[in-house]
Amino acid sequence: KTKHNEVAPGQHELACIYESGNLATDHNQIVMETMKQIAPDFGLACLLHEKPFAGVNGSGKHNNWSMSTSTGENLLDPGKTPFENARFLLFLAAVIKAVDDHQDLLRLSVATAGNDHRLGANEAPPAIISMFLGDELTAIIDAIKAGKKYNAPDAEKMTIGVDALPVFRKDATDRNRTSPFAFTGNKFEFRMVGSALSISGPNFILNTIVADAIKELADKLEAADDFNATLDALIKETFEKHERIIFNGDGYSDEWLVEAEKRGLLNLPNTVEALEYFVKPENITLLDEHKVLSPIEVESREELLLENYSKIIHIEALTMLDMAKREIIPAVVKFSTEIASAIIAKKAAIADIDVSLEEDLLKKLADATAGLKTKVEALDDAIVKAGDIDETLTNARFYGTEVFFSMQELRAIADEAEMITDTKIWPFPTYADLLYSVK
Repeated sequence: KTKHNEVAPGQHELACIYESGNLATDHNQIVMETMKQIAPDFGLACLLHEKPFAGVNGSGKHNNWSMSTSTGENLLDPGKTPFENARFLLFLAAVIKAVDDHQDLLRLSVATAGNDHRLGANEAPPAIISMFLGDELTAIIDAIKAGKKYNAPDAEKMTIGVDALPVFRKDATDRNRTSPFAFTGNKFEFRMVGSALSISGPNFILNTIVADAIKELADKLEAADDFNATLDALIKETFEKHERIIFNGDGYSDEWLVEAEKRGLLNLPNTVEALEYFVKPENITLLDEHKVLSPIEVESREELLLENYSKIIHIEALTMLDMAKREIIPAVVKFSTEIASAIIAKKAAIADIDVSLEEDLLKKLADATAGLKTKVEALDDAIVKAGDIDETLTNARFYGTEVFFSMQELRAIADEAEMITDTKIWPFPTYADLLYSVK
């Protein structure tokens, strides 16, 4: 439907045409596969990794989700007067209830080793689930909770600076990029999905939790003596009970972390912590009752996802060791030797020449070499220890803490070494080469 350049160099976004969930999932996979296959024909590599470069915007998917009737009528379309649209308010209440009740399932549906690097950084939403509704919908909900009539303000005019063009009204759901789950006009946008991930997992979880919420609300309405009175009371009660999940502010702020904890919202920053919630008894029951996954299928999926996480970290750790041992350390040693030779040559030529700069650089290079040696040994040791752990969850926890921590420490020393090593000797392309060079 659309395609454009994104924030990071070489980063591009495309939006597939809106369609039913099953088709969208298949087409999403075909798009990913096609991009990977076509890229080499143009001398390019297609990176679907969520965070290939530290400090640079990562990549993700915005999963635009809505519900419609069998005739294609959108149940999340508020119309021109959403405060008078009882059907819309009921389905909105159901979604709010579902997201609040099942934060854990939504979070684990996007949990991968790659996505852990992206969440909470550079335009990606934080790992805390919350919902953005915009000022107008939030005000409508506040009025309903207070039992007051909602008075719609005049829509804010957008200043466009050209008198010849017509006046545009500002969208009441102006998007908050830090929100994981945002209402955007007539749908919700789930922004936590990783760029390499299939959208099937997030969508079957989303469909299940919303179906469960709708079932609970429908059961109460079907048993009501006074349908309209029960409907009004049910919408009000649902908004009141689940208002903690609604947050229109800055998800990156330190204040939000404190506020989210006060509200009792989950904060699951890494994959292993999130996946542990998959086998909670209430989650197993939910998925089983709706005939989505049997108990054994839930346990199998958790086992496979944890195992996959450990294998990814293991492969990345081994790759890092190979890069450090065979390329980075030799490069730093080679440059150190050149500097040492330069110091000796200068002193031989002029006895009292000032070589303090070279000596200082040589000292830094020696410290870097020693640091690399220490961190390589620590990572090596962590990988060996991980290999001795047979239990899947314990193994994944170890990879997510000890091995990952050792990798971060080795990366930090390697980055310092790169800053003081001659680029002609450094064995890998610099960020400038990767992101900005045009050949």
